Amino acid sequence: MALSACAGLQPPHAAGTAVLSGRLSVHVESDPVRALSAAFELSGNARDGALALTSPLGSTLAQARWAPGDVVLETPGSRQRYASLDALALQALGAQVPLEALFDWLRGRPWPGAPSEPLRDGEPGFEQLGWRVGLARFADGWVDARRDAPPVVSVRVRLDPTAAS
Repeated sequence: MALSACAGLQPPHAAGTAVLSGRLSVHVESDPVRALSAAFELSGNARDGALALTSPLGSTLAQARWAPGDVVLETPGSRQRYASLDALALQALGAQVPLEALFDWLRGRPWPGAPSEPLRDGEPGFEQLGWRVGLARFADGWVDARRDAPPVVSVRVRLDPTAAS
């Protein structure tokens, strides 16, 4: 992904806001393959929230903020507005990643905005929105989500210990 490092962006989270944090990797099997690995901080909810991505060295790669009618992605030297979180994810990642559902998935539960069903193989987790959300290692802070429809997308998250509860 063409995200450059920058230290000049302001923190996207309001003081006192609950923040989920950890490491995030996204792999999109497209042509060309797209991959992103970064530390993240996610706050708010699907209606009003923020996501910050930083490099392993601590430089800010990107910050997204959203509220009703306003979705903004800031990267070093760039600020873009989008019609929705889905449009932002498609542009930034090259694939539809359900950012609205991510808030619940990272808490080990299905998003209430769409039907879900338990995984058929009996593993901990569920299927929702065409994604298989694996929670076999959730107690250790891991969430794995995979969409097998083209382009295949894998999202792996390792929550910080304080965020996994």
